[in-house]
Amino acid sequence: MKIQSIRFGMLGVPLKTPFKTSMRTVKEIEDVVVIMETDTGHVGYGSAPATAVITGETHGSIIEAINKVISPGLIGREIEDLNTLTDSIQNSIVKNFSAKAATEIAVYDLYGQLYGAPLYKLLGGGDNVITTDITISVDYIDKMVEDTMAAIDLGFETLKIKVGKDPALDIERIKAIYAAVNERALIRLDANQGWTPKQTVSVLRTLEDSGVQLELVEQPVKGDDIEGMKYVTERIHTPVMADESSFGPKEAIELIRMRAADIINIKLMKTGGISNAIKIADIAGIYGVDCMIGCMLESSIGVAAAAHIAVAKSSVITKIDLDTPSLGQYDPVRSGVQFNNAEITITDLPGLGISKIDNLTMLDIKTAPKKNWARKSTG
Repeated sequence: MKIQSIRFGMLGVPLKTPFKTSMRTVKEIEDVVVIMETDTGHVGYGSAPATAVITGETHGSIIEAINKVISPGLIGREIEDLNTLTDSIQNSIVKNFSAKAATEIAVYDLYGQLYGAPLYKLLGGGDNVITTDITISVDYIDKMVEDTMAAIDLGFETLKIKVGKDPALDIERIKAIYAAVNERALIRLDANQGWTPKQTVSVLRTLEDSGVQLELVEQPVKGDDIEGMKYVTERIHTPVMADESSFGPKEAIELIRMRAADIINIKLMKTGGISNAIKIADIAGIYGVDCMIGCMLESSIGVAAAAHIAVAKSSVITKIDLDTPSLGQYDPVRSGVQFNNAEITITDLPGLGISKIDNLTMLDIKTAPKKNWARKSTG
């Protein structure tokens, strides 16, 4: 099975309610979709959203990186040479993590199809049913409480509350939500880099002293402030999780070495794809550090890939944050991963099991020419 061509599409899904964090407000999921075609007629799919404030990538830069830089090293290659393909993707261009992730997801999808097995079984197997949390966007207190109760009514037992705009108001938000939940669900905080280290310690100590019990607080300080993360981790009881502070394996090692975080959040769009996500999980497992697997505000193509990793690496990935298919008004992707509110089930369909993508707008982009793999004569 050889990679013959790579095409591109755009996929948009309107959200049920606007997605609000301390960094941005989004009303629609918008993904670049990678369609990887082979000489056997098999098709692999990958996807990536534009997250300029996190990875620095736009839809245009993702397409350009894949089409002009990444794909020429893949056209004509055998899917069975998985390590060669992933090495080519990772070494083709500096950073551009989402572009690499979308391409790797399509490659792994085809790898599963080549061997007729769902991806999670090829990565190690596991229980094919997992449970995700759901995100509650930052908003007025009454609206956040209302959204929280609606999520509990849908069966979600873990809630990720977005905060990070105003420390004093954030304290009131969390107290109100915690009282309304009344131990019916676990609560995670995601501050989205919105606080300083000292503000974080002050907020968390105030909440802890008032009796609010949180499962974790995610990325309270700027992503590049590892010393700040360490400062927070050493001074509060609530576990601290690194998100934007950890992109690839090297950052994960540094966080663990410095004891700057208790938990590592793995996202394919930050790691550059599946191969590095697996490496991070393995590194964390060596040191006894738990991981969460999360996602950007993206379609269920990339989220399905993340679900396969969560199952295959469940001994390390103990927390699941793959809720974006539940945030959309509908899921246009028919795949081997079924999203039913809090419950995610993976079927035995090969690869990602994608059979149809509704409302996909194809882009008229010509695939860049492949590289000449013939060895040049030195004589």
